[in-house]
Amino acid sequence: MPNHWHLLLWPRGDDELSETLRWLTVTHTQRWHAAHRTAGTGPLYQGRFKSFPVQTDEHFLTVARYVERNALRANLVRRAENWRWGGLWRQHRGDAKAKALLSDWPVPRPRNWLTYVNRPETAQELEALRGSVQRGRPYGGEPWQARVAKRLSLESTLRPRGRPKKEDDGL
Repeated sequence: MPNHWHLLLWPRGDDELSETLRWLTVTHTQRWHAAHRTAGTGPLYQGRFKSFPVQTDEHFLTVARYVERNALRANLVRRAENWRWGGLWRQHRGDAKAKALLSDWPVPRPRNWLTYVNRPETAQELEALRGSVQRGRPYGGEPWQARVAKRLSLESTLRPRGRPKKEDDGL
């Protein structure tokens, strides 16, 4: 994407995600400034990365589809696999070196993956996924969400924003 990245990462340890993204963004920023001779002109990124846990079932496939469709949704390509910088392009058109950069998924890709990725998401899918992005809410089935939110101290992401409404006591 011209102005942001989508990465679907599977950290092994508690601090691995933050450390990896810190290294990636610092390195990218330094190289970008060096290539454009803009060192000392300020940051490239507007804010910290957003992350949320994802259940390893059809919810993972929904997130992967969202990531793979990003350039298509932005009308940068006619088909998702045509986005040269995406994993789908690497998977279908890349050489061995490009494919080696991709990891195995925790769930198998469906046989009709290309057709599925190129079909638009529903408004409900987008709303649920974007809610997880914005709030850092675990993305999965409700029982799984509750367990993961408790384990990772993310219970607040499951509640509505703002103060609870006052109950009318009839007075």
